[in-house]
Amino acid sequence: MRRVTLFLNGSPKNGNRVVAVYGTLSDLLSVASSKLGIKATSVYNGKGGLIDDIALIRDDDVLFVCEGEPFIDPQTDSKPPEGLLGFHTDWLTLNVGGRYFTTTRVTPTSTLVNKEPDSMLAHMFKDKVVWGNKQDHRGAFLIDRSPEYFEPILNYLRHGQLIVNDGINLLGVLEEARFFGIDSLIEHLEVAIKNSQPPEDHSPISRKEFVRFLLATPTKSELRCQGLNFSGADLSRLDLRYINFKMANLSRCNLAHANLCCANLERADLSGSVLDCANLQGVKMLCSNAEGASLKLCNFEDPSGLKANLEGANLKGVDMEGSQMTGINLRVATLKNAKLKNCNLRGATLAGTDLENCDLSGCDLQEANLRGSNVKGAIFEEMLTPLHMSQSVR
Repeated sequence: MRRVTLFLNGSPKNGNRVVAVYGTLSDLLSVASSKLGIKATSVYNGKGGLIDDIALIRDDDVLFVCEGEPFIDPQTDSKPPEGLLGFHTDWLTLNVGGRYFTTTRVTPTSTLVNKEPDSMLAHMFKDKVVWGNKQDHRGAFLIDRSPEYFEPILNYLRHGQLIVNDGINLLGVLEEARFFGIDSLIEHLEVAIKNSQPPEDHSPISRKEFVRFLLATPTKSELRCQGLNFSGADLSRLDLRYINFKMANLSRCNLAHANLCCANLERADLSGSVLDCANLQGVKMLCSNAEGASLKLCNFEDPSGLKANLEGANLKGVDMEGSQMTGINLRVATLKNAKLKNCNLRGATLAGTDLENCDLSGCDLQEANLRGSNVKGAIFEEMLTPLHMSQSVR
């Protein structure tokens, strides 16, 4: 086993770590990276010779580790060449998030100023006293930002073209452009991001697609279909219990014999849909639009006491004949011209409901709350339970 002393490139005052040499050159670079806190890529001997084979290293050698830059002679009072510092030269080096970039110094035709003279990046380097005057051990100016997002910005300042390699997130580059104040690049990036987005697909979801989705979802997982477009789909006889269809488009859907127990249909569009014989126990249909829908022989009645809530729903012209709706909440709903013949509305809340021209013949309205409802033109013949005069109706 051999021992060597490691220094940072160009400065025997920084580093000074004695380590054991074993394995391959890659192993040594890994140890050097850990000990010196850099990303070591090359090793030089004291005379600047690049070591490419670990067999060239002897016991008690003094080695200089770098991150890819040329060898800096430590005899020059531990100072990098003036060109690296960026003074008396047209070039300067930036250390952006640990990665080095070399570019032209600040002159009227330089990379950092010419394209965007009013940007924050230009102001950082307009004077010899650099922004914060922070430099690393090599004299490179430190900028604590992402190097992968900075590279496209620097290239844009060089030649005016936005070129981003595959795998680089344009949103990250946009954020850096905003940070550095590169206004013209911001416009380019916003257009590029918009063009890279897939076109919005507003086509309805088919039965086949939805069944595949249902089968791929664990039964205990909450299924959220908020705002989705199912217009005209055949969803009949499917188990749709507890699914969240809030604000979904279910217009003209076939939901006959479907199990919608405790489903959330709040503000959903069910206009023209067929829900005949569907199980709607505990369903939430607040402010939904079911105008012209067919809900014949549906079951809203939950034996456990959970009541279906259709408060504020638009049920104009619906056909709900023969449906079980014990305890249903139809408060301030609109049922104008609806067919509710032979429905069980025992204990239903119909306060403020618009029942104008409804067919309520044969209905069970025992203990139903009709306070403030509009029953103008409604048909009550053959009701199983007479409408009590004490109930306030309009």
